[in-house]
Amino acid sequence: MLAHESARVFHLPFSFMLPQTVAAERGYFREEGLGVELVERDRRDVDNKFIPAAETLTGDYDVDLYPICKWESIRRTWTMDDGRIVANGTFATLPYTVFTHPDSEIETPADLADVPVGVNLRTGQEYTARKALEEHVAPDEIDLVGCGMPTERLQALREGRVDAVTLIDPHSTLADHLGFERLLEYDNHMGIVGSDDIDRDLLEAFLRGYGRAVEDINANPDAFRGKYLELLEADAAVAPDLFDEVDVDAVREEITVPRYEVPEPADRVELGEHLEWMQERGLIDEDARVDDIVAPL
Repeated sequence: MLAHESARVFHLPFSFMLPQTVAAERGYFREEGLGVELVERDRRDVDNKFIPAAETLTGDYDVDLYPICKWESIRRTWTMDDGRIVANGTFATLPYTVFTHPDSEIETPADLADVPVGVNLRTGQEYTARKALEEHVAPDEIDLVGCGMPTERLQALREGRVDAVTLIDPHSTLADHLGFERLLEYDNHMGIVGSDDIDRDLLEAFLRGYGRAVEDINANPDAFRGKYLELLEADAAVAPDLFDEVDVDAVREEITVPRYEVPEPADRVELGEHLEWMQERGLIDEDARVDDIVAPL
């Protein structure tokens, strides 16, 4: 156990990060000798993305750890020198889903060729979506459009500014109740990036505390439904027009807490393969090297 070290951890108020909230609130990090401060941004002050695109988290925000999409963790650590990847994993059984209008001529994923698909750029969604779409359409026929946060993507789809959007629960369930059609599902992969000050003892203490929260949630998911549903209720305050069109109680009733997983120390081989995939598509510099991206823990 650590001798009472501290860490500032950036927190994303999204469904796949529930264990981080639970571990902090139940004191699991503290019991592992790690004083964790969750660094959060007010949802009302966020227009497009929680993780700032122009500022570094390990520098400008002075955080020690931050979660982010696995592919974006590769890009951000190399392009912005914003820490090094220390862990990765699926985090939760929460797939992304591509939604379309019910009256759309898009009937199969192959119909998405040259069709604008709304994502949240610079969060990693453009990489996971591209990788999934490449199984159905040619790479040069993929048209990803930045539409912002989940509620903003739903509004863009409803207003016809894009023909499809990517969403993850609980917003996928909200999209169902708004009448949109599911077209394609694909896995959600995350990474954890650490500052240069993170050592193996601190990382392992963090993962142990996180793991205890995962065990609690998986053992009794219904006990955490209230906390989980807060994620959706927060968006009702910033996009009330979307919620006015549905039976909110019916949406709440249908939403279930997913099964969570514990992140694992960074897999250099796997991340190296993802890096090569990005380089082959011109999504990152050809001279990027996995040794400069993954922390040498």
